[in-house]
Amino acid sequence: MRYRFEVLPQIAAAKAIAIVREHTVNDGQRVIESLVKAKMPALEVTCTTPGAFDLTDSLRDSGALVGMGTVLSASEAVDAAHAGAKFIVTPNINADVIRTAHRHGLATLIGCGSATEIVTALELGADAIKVFPAEQLGMGFLKAIHGPLPWAPLIPVGGVDVDNAAEWLSAGGIAVGMGSKLTSGFIERNVKALLASIS
Repeated sequence: MRYRFEVLPQIAAAKAIAIVREHTVNDGQRVIESLVKAKMPALEVTCTTPGAFDLTDSLRDSGALVGMGTVLSASEAVDAAHAGAKFIVTPNINADVIRTAHRHGLATLIGCGSATEIVTALELGADAIKVFPAEQLGMGFLKAIHGPLPWAPLIPVGGVDVDNAAEWLSAGGIAVGMGSKLTSGFIERNVKALLASIS
């Protein structure tokens, strides 16, 4: 895959992104290895994970669609591109981050929590919207947003788990993001259950 316009269809086809947010390099590597072994189709390694850029780089030949999350600066977006990421995820709107990511061929999933923020992010060129925190906003938020903004590609993150992922998709998500509720415990079993529930 070479172009950023190819990323969003792959995310929509995957229906879920596993979010790797760990406290040590070793934990990050362990979680990543389990996710890859379980054939998780899309992974996001957060910049808050120690060694995040090296961990991302290690996934070049994994077969998974790989992005970097919690990207807060233009320099992190550049580093994400150099590490082989295909997309970035942010918790907030930052025009410079969006521009820089696009300049380096990365798709952008921009964190928003209101209609105003979603419109602003889309006007700045966001490829998709990370609806965050989804648990607090609720599934009704996605349905409500799709009233005036039916074309907005929404990806709920925060509070999504194996049991309710399909409901979030039915509520209007093109995909969901899942962190510790997927990457804790028996990861391979969690992934298997998730993929079965959203297939």
